[in-house]
Amino acid sequence: MRDVGLVLEGGGSRGVYTGGVLQYLMEQEIYIPYVIGVSAGACNGSSYISRQKERNKTVNIDYVGHPEYLSFRNWVKKREVFGMDFLFDTLPNDLVPFDYETFNKATEEFVVGVTDCKTGDPLFYHKSGYANDMLTLLRASSSLPMVAPIVHYDNLALMDGGISAPLPIKQSEKDGNRKNVVILTRNRGYYKKPQSSFSWYIKRKYRDYPGLLKALEERHIVYNDTLNYLYEEEKKGNVFIISPTEKLTVGRVEKNKKKLMDLYQKGYEDVKKLGEDLKRFLAS
Repeated sequence: MRDVGLVLEGGGSRGVYTGGVLQYLMEQEIYIPYVIGVSAGACNGSSYISRQKERNKTVNIDYVGHPEYLSFRNWVKKREVFGMDFLFDTLPNDLVPFDYETFNKATEEFVVGVTDCKTGDPLFYHKSGYANDMLTLLRASSSLPMVAPIVHYDNLALMDGGISAPLPIKQSEKDGNRKNVVILTRNRGYYKKPQSSFSWYIKRKYRDYPGLLKALEERHIVYNDTLNYLYEEEKKGNVFIISPTEKLTVGRVEKNKKKLMDLYQKGYEDVKKLGEDLKRFLAS
């Protein structure tokens, strides 16, 4: 398998769908040589690279009821809905240990997308060059405006990679992949609507980051244009899309474990049905 990429969309809690898909791929020993993701997609992808089949389910479903994971208390104490220290320190280092050794030794390239707040442009960090800083970069890629703080790294101000490159197919192509498997966290037929109002508070809070504000305003255009590009490439046989077959009832922020587990299982079952077609795509 050469020149093939795996592109992972974000989506907050909807990312459990991707977790289910990746568990099936790992069980089938399907490891695509290049993986790129943003936000929840990147987080799920890291456990795929580290070969930890159950880790995404444990982290994103079993711990969702923990008050430091997702709570109003987090917002009151730290002005963040998801507990970023808990997610990117306590969980990977203590409660659900991340296999750094396997991750670092893996031959697959792994790429995390973030947004440069000053310019509003996407930036991409490759495991081959930034393996030791991956937790910080995953945190930056998952830091949504208004619900998480800006992450400062290498003299840059970084936030959620899904703002500027929600479906980073173009970067995968730029890195040399002629074919791509893309896991979406929205059903076919979904298109992002423009934000009905751009609140004065957002403009005030991020007034020092005009690039970020511009990227937020144009996010729906970038998303929809990229989605149309994916569908065109799918028709040409260059892209294999895996996406929910039904409209989701899980939102970006979800604490209902049954809903999350149902969506995780949906991802597993959806890709299982596509398994033979996927293997033919990867072999062609």
